[in-house]
Amino acid sequence: MSERQTAEITQILQEWNDGDAEAGERLLPIVYRELKQSARFLMSKERSDHTLQPTALVHEAFLKLTSLTEIKWNDRSHFYRFVSQLMRQILVDHARLYATDKRGNAPINFSINDLQIPAAERAEAILYLDEALERLAQFDEKQSKIVELRYFGGMKNSEIAEALGISVRTVIREWESARLWLYRELNKK
Repeated sequence: MSERQTAEITQILQEWNDGDAEAGERLLPIVYRELKQSARFLMSKERSDHTLQPTALVHEAFLKLTSLTEIKWNDRSHFYRFVSQLMRQILVDHARLYATDKRGNAPINFSINDLQIPAAERAEAILYLDEALERLAQFDEKQSKIVELRYFGGMKNSEIAEALGISVRTVIREWESARLWLYRELNKK
C-alpha cells in the first residue's frame, strides 16, 4: 500500500471519528482488496465445504464495523488490528454454530511451523485456538495480538510490527515464543 493510500485511509478514519456518516462508504473501496486478501488467507485454511466465503467474511466484518459507533480510530494500523479481531470473532462464532463433535475428545493436529490445522478439524480447532489465545492474553497480551494478527489477519511480520508499533525482530521473537506455548497448550490431553 502506498504512502498516499495510507494517509488517505487515516484521513477517512479521522472523518469517521468526526461523525461523517459516509466515511465508511468511502473507506470500503480503498481497503476492500486488502481485507479480501486477509479473508482469502483465512478461508484457505477452512474445510472445503465451509459455508462462509471470503467475500461474505469481509462483508460481515464491515457490517459489524459500521454498526459500531464508540470506536475512535487512531490510524490505519488500528483499523486493521480491529478488523482482524472482528474476523476472528466471526470465524469463532461460525465455528461454534457448526462444530459437530464435543470438544476435548482428541488433540488437535497442530503444526509448530505455522499454525496449520487440517480442514476437517478446523471448526473445533478455531474454538480451541480462541480459548488458548484468551489464556495467552491473560499473561502476555502482545503475544496474543501477534498470533491474532498473523493467523486471523493474515499479516506478515513487518505489517504486525507496524500495527503494534514494535520492531520486526520483536515480532519474530514473540511469535516463536507464542507458537511454542500454543503448541503445548493445544496438544494437551
